[in-house]
Amino acid sequence: MQEACAGWLAAHGADGPLVVACSGGADSLALAVGVLATAGGRPVIGASVDHGLQPGSADRARACADLLLRLGCVDARVLTVTVGAGGGPEAAARRARYGALTSLSETLDDAPVLLGHTADDQAETVLLGLARGSGPRSIAGMRPWRAPWGRPLLAVTRRDTEAACRQAGLATWQDPHNADPTFTRVRLRREVLPLMEEALGGGVRDALARTAELMADDLDALDVIADRALEAARDGDAVVVGALAEWPTAVRRRVLRRWLAGAGAGPLTHDHLTRLDRQLTDPRGPAQVRVPGGLDVWRRGGTLRIERAAGPSDPPHRS
Repeated sequence: MQEACAGWLAAHGADGPLVVACSGGADSLALAVGVLATAGGRPVIGASVDHGLQPGSADRARACADLLLRLGCVDARVLTVTVGAGGGPEAAARRARYGALTSLSETLDDAPVLLGHTADDQAETVLLGLARGSGPRSIAGMRPWRAPWGRPLLAVTRRDTEAACRQAGLATWQDPHNADPTFTRVRLRREVLPLMEEALGGGVRDALARTAELMADDLDALDVIADRALEAARDGDAVVVGALAEWPTAVRRRVLRRWLAGAGAGPLTHDHLTRLDRQLTDPRGPAQVRVPGGLDVWRRGGTLRIERAAGPSDPPHRS
């Protein structure tokens, strides 16, 4: 555990405080112990989130914060959140938790927030991405570092974190939600992954984690290429169709995402990208594509240009 945390800090660390998010479970407690042992004098602030979804949750969050202080954190906060209903309970709780942790990071000069996700969590994430057909970024899983989130334990198994807590004499909290089969991840963890391990002769978790790492490397390379392609295709605020049309689809669509994100567009769906890509490659493609954020993309005079949408009465997309 200490080796994993020391390696992460050497690769991604800098001066300043670190936030360790801890629920009291084995993964996040093992993370806290590992970080405190290897932080090299950097202040470590513990954070325990009270979602208010179970009886006694406030007391558990406070007890977790007190334990983090005893372990050596210079401060430990209880972050009380209100969980909404949009997108299902898992997604709503995650949004609330990440929002509170982001706010804490911002009050600490954008301090890294370290999370206890393990190789087991990574395997589950990759499987979910495959099942949902949500593209290579989902299959690439979670990154060791994407500000402000740090994940030092992605190469560590859940069995390792449990052993580390036993060795440290720490009693861990078992979240009843982690045994509730109404949650997709619980069914993956308890039913799907064990069946795959049995059917394929083992090694599935490690193979999925390795797949995520390889996919992340490929995506990083494509992102660099897309940045260069966008820079070469810019014509002021527009992009030149001829400068992009011959690039492979994966590059073109990354360019479109970056270009539109820079103009304030919202998240683009597969349908948005398909119609935008036709503007680049098909002379009979749509002249106008409406994208989130109240923007229209027009093909005019060999360029794509972004204009503020006039309103809901605008004509539908034309082909």
